[in-house]
Amino acid sequence: MEYYNKVIESVGVRYLRGNNHKIERPVTVVDYLDSENTIMLLHRGNLHFGDDQETVNEGELLFIPAGRSTRVSFGTVTKRNESSNESFSDNKKKYLQTISFKEIKNLEDDCITTVNFEAKVFDVVNFFNSLGIPPFVIRFNDRIASIVEDIVKESEQTTPGKERVTKLYTELLVVEIVRHILKNRLFVEELSTNSTYFKDPRLIDMFNYIKKNIGGDLSNKVLAKVANVSEDYVGQYFKMLTGINPQDYIEYQRMEAAVDLLRTTKKSIRDIGKEVGYKDTAYFCRRFKMMYGLPAGKMRRRESLINVQG
Repeated sequence: MEYYNKVIESVGVRYLRGNNHKIERPVTVVDYLDSENTIMLLHRGNLHFGDDQETVNEGELLFIPAGRSTRVSFGTVTKRNESSNESFSDNKKKYLQTISFKEIKNLEDDCITTVNFEAKVFDVVNFFNSLGIPPFVIRFNDRIASIVEDIVKESEQTTPGKERVTKLYTELLVVEIVRHILKNRLFVEELSTNSTYFKDPRLIDMFNYIKKNIGGDLSNKVLAKVANVSEDYVGQYFKMLTGINPQDYIEYQRMEAAVDLLRTTKKSIRDIGKEVGYKDTAYFCRRFKMMYGLPAGKMRRRESLINVQG
């Protein structure tokens, strides 16, 4: 248990946004994907996910780790109501109407509360994604449901200190999700396989080097020097500890950095691509869309709309 205490202590948490939604029009998003962690609390109605369309019951939560694509159905849907993640993002207000927490209590319609948050190890590695945890339902956990409600209630306040309180609640949310996973012995194989990197300082050195030099030369030759291993071995070494090869990990980190720049700056798509290591803008745009299911420009517009609504 002491090991998991160290793991939790190493995770940096940041609240991004939270909203209450009335399901205005039922829809199945066939490839639902977000660049950050998403947790949805179902208050009333129907919510299903995955290829088998597993049911989330009222009062339960659906947790989707950052970068994990899954099929999500909001409300009672038919084949005609299917949408891609890109189309859903472009027309989100058509499907989900943002409402206040007070309105939820008086509604009889299908409604959910959604919170998006960042959880990164050493501010570098996306925590839940790196553990290989798939989307799953959190059942019989009123504490986590209450925390999600408290986060959004606090975010709706205009009183001093709401940012700090929201951050504290979000940190508590991450701890309780980890506790729920451990208590219910979920994803035992994934945790035992993919959490070993916390124990290896050379791998942490590589993580930090990649973060600081995201737009530079991150070839296996360079990484081998950082980790003080041979160039022929560094790929195998990295994959043995993380479950993925270093160049796939680097591309994921570059795309995360690009999303952050899209969210926080007005830099052009071309400049952002160059800043995160892509000299060819067209190639950067293709890879971005392949990873997130929508073009970089639409991701920027979506983030702007979300921030305005929030």
